[in-house]
Amino acid sequence: MSSAPRSLRPATLCVHAGTYHDPATGGACSPVFASTACAFPNPANENVYPRYFNTPNQRVIEQKLAALEQGEAAVVFGSGMAAIATLLFAHLKAGDHAVFQADLYGGTVQFVQELQRFGVRVSFARTAEEFPAGLRPETRVIYVESPSNPLLRIMDLTAIARLGRERGVLTVVDNTFATPINQNPLAVGLHAVVHSGTKYLNGHSDVNAGVVVASSAIVERTRECAVNHGGMLDAQACSLLERGLKTLALRVNQHNQNAARLAAFLAGHPAVADVLYPGLPAHPDHALASRQMRGFGGMLAFELREGRSVDALLRTFRLVMPALSLGGVESLVCVPSRTSHRNLSSEERQRAGIRDGLIRVSVGVEDIDDLIDDFASALDAAS
Repeated sequence: MSSAPRSLRPATLCVHAGTYHDPATGGACSPVFASTACAFPNPANENVYPRYFNTPNQRVIEQKLAALEQGEAAVVFGSGMAAIATLLFAHLKAGDHAVFQADLYGGTVQFVQELQRFGVRVSFARTAEEFPAGLRPETRVIYVESPSNPLLRIMDLTAIARLGRERGVLTVVDNTFATPINQNPLAVGLHAVVHSGTKYLNGHSDVNAGVVVASSAIVERTRECAVNHGGMLDAQACSLLERGLKTLALRVNQHNQNAARLAAFLAGHPAVADVLYPGLPAHPDHALASRQMRGFGGMLAFELREGRSVDALLRTFRLVMPALSLGGVESLVCVPSRTSHRNLSSEERQRAGIRDGLIRVSVGVEDIDDLIDDFASALDAAS
C-alpha cells in the first residue's frame, strides 16, 4: 500500500494515500478483494476476515483517512452510527458519565438515549463554556459536533481539547459537515474524530460508511470492540468510498464556494427570515469559524417567514431534490422538523430551535447560477 508522506497537501493525500498497488498488474486503482475466505496459515500469521476490519480494501480507507485527518490510525465501518456507537461503547461502561453537545445529529441523540439504558449517565452542554460545569469525577467522554446538524453552530474545538486533556477525559468530535478538507480537530488536540462516510467522504449518495480516526491506542481499543459488534464495510463499498475520497478536495472546495454564494442570495430574499451559515458575517459563530476552519462547508439552513409555505416550496424546485441525507454532488433539501427531529414534541423542537419553517440545504456542485435561479423561482412561487 502507498505510504504517502503526511507532509503532502490534502488534495494530494486524497489521491495517493493508502492506495494498494497490485504487484501483478501495477494498476493505478486498488483492486477489490471480494473474498471472505482468506488463507491461514499465511506468511503474516494473521486471521484476515472482513469482520476483523483488516482486509486490504478496509486498510486503504483507514490509511487515507488517517493521513487526511492527521491521526495515527483509523477504522472504517458500515455507517456513521456504527462508528459512533462502537467508539462510545469501547470507552464507556455502566456507571460512567459523558457530556454531549446539546444540538447533535438526530441519530446520535437517539443513541445517547440507548446509552442511558446501559447504565451510562449523560448530561448536555450548548457551548464550550458550559462543558466544565457538566464534568464529574466519573466523566469519561466529551462529545461534540462542529458545525452542528442542522443549526450550523460552531464549537470551540481548541477549548474542548484543552478541557479534555486537563481532566483526562476522551474528547470526540463529529467532523462530518466540515470534512478533513475544512478542519482537522486532531491537530488542535482532540482525541478522536468520527465521520459519516456516507456524506462528503463518499460524495455520490451511493455508499453507507463511517470512520473513526485517532491515536493507535484509541483505534485499537475501538477495533477490538468493533469485531464483536460486527459493523464492518464490505470490499465493494470500500472501493466506492476510495473512489469518492480521491475527489474529496475538489468537491469540497466547490461545495464551499456554492454554499457561500447561495447563503448570500438567501440572506437577501424577502421570503427568508434567517440564514444559518457560518461563512456569513451575521452568523453568531462567524469569528470562531473563521479561526478554526479553512472553509465554511457546503451545508446551510434557512427559515421561511411563513412556515406554512414549506410544502409549496418543496413542490416547486426543478433541480434541487427534497430528500434525506447530505454531502453528495447533487443539491438536497430537507425539513428537520419532519425528519431528524420529528420524534420530538412541538415544544421540544421550539426549545431546540427547530421550527416548522426551517429548511436544511446540502449545496451540491452544480453551476451556482442554476441553483440560485432554482431557489429564486421556488421561493417566489411559494411566497
